[in-house]
Amino acid sequence: MSTYRVAVVIVSDTASSDSTQDKSGPAIQDILINASGYSFQVEPPVIVPDDVSAIQRVVKSWTLGDSYDWIITSGGTGFGASVEQRPHPEAISPLLERPASGLVHLIMAESLKHTPLAALSRPVAGTIRNTLVVTLPGSPKAVKRI
Repeated sequence: MSTYRVAVVIVSDTASSDSTQDKSGPAIQDILINASGYSFQVEPPVIVPDDVSAIQRVVKSWTLGDSYDWIITSGGTGFGASVEQRPHPEAISPLLERPASGLVHLIMAESLKHTPLAALSRPVAGTIRNTLVVTLPGSPKAVKRI
């Protein structure tokens, strides 16, 4: 069985100031580590503020070479008062070389089974070089449901 290398980025102004506020990172790690039928090597989450440059810097550095098979980002996919407050999709979308609209539809369909408010989420997914990049909501509850 192949082992997939996974990196996790948490996008949160709050958690970037106080890492104990991050609940999604541990939830993502737990889901992947306990996934039956798959083997994941999951790095500890990196936390960045709600800032396009910070998000892009981390994701770009992780897609150079063959460092990771999958990058999961969590947080900042909803609608804030401004793009500056929720810059996540705007940071990731321009980096994607091949969008994965099927994954986005799957994320939305699964999320909508639990709450109609999921329609307000703005996930993106696709590849950068040989790395799959998927954005998830910042709520641990939402992450566990997807």
